[in-house]
Amino acid sequence: MHDDRHQQRQQRLKEQVDARIAAATDTRGVLMVFTGNGKGKTTAAFGTALRAVGHGKRVGVIQFIKGEWPNGERNLLEQHGVEFQVMATGFTWETQSRAVDTAACLAVWQHARRMLADASLDLVLLDEITYMVSMDYLPLEELEQALRARPAHQSVILTGRGCHRALTEMADTVTEMRPVKHAFDAGIQAQQGIDW
Repeated sequence: MHDDRHQQRQQRLKEQVDARIAAATDTRGVLMVFTGNGKGKTTAAFGTALRAVGHGKRVGVIQFIKGEWPNGERNLLEQHGVEFQVMATGFTWETQSRAVDTAACLAVWQHARRMLADASLDLVLLDEITYMVSMDYLPLEELEQALRARPAHQSVILTGRGCHRALTEMADTVTEMRPVKHAFDAGIQAQQGIDW
């Protein structure tokens, strides 16, 4: 009797899922946002990039803020033809110069614009770009325009805290990471291969 109820519930669930799959008829690239105060935004984005590469898709990565220290994702993905462009100044609290940071942002943004216009790229990852908008290094309107003009099949991931509402409204998928607990808060050092 218990198995019969379970089977009936699973059948209803299957019918609901099948109906949703049948209703999804639009095929185009999606705009994804990984935001929030929790850890894992970049990790989730790179997980998607890795998945795309594993399926033979072409991927381009722009990293705002990250600087030039060792990067495990880059070490792996560049071996599979993924182009990386990295804003060389690193964290803005290191330079403490609005002019230097703005110039560095706009220089790497030119690579992002090129990637967003490149029909051969299936996925473009704009890592930590939300900070460029919130700190007024990159005009929101310029980012919105490039996202709207991209090839129809191209998917894009935006990461970073405090994503502008206009971008979350434009996005097809938005995931907010929420902090519950973090090892660093307990005095545990960030570890290569785990945290970066």
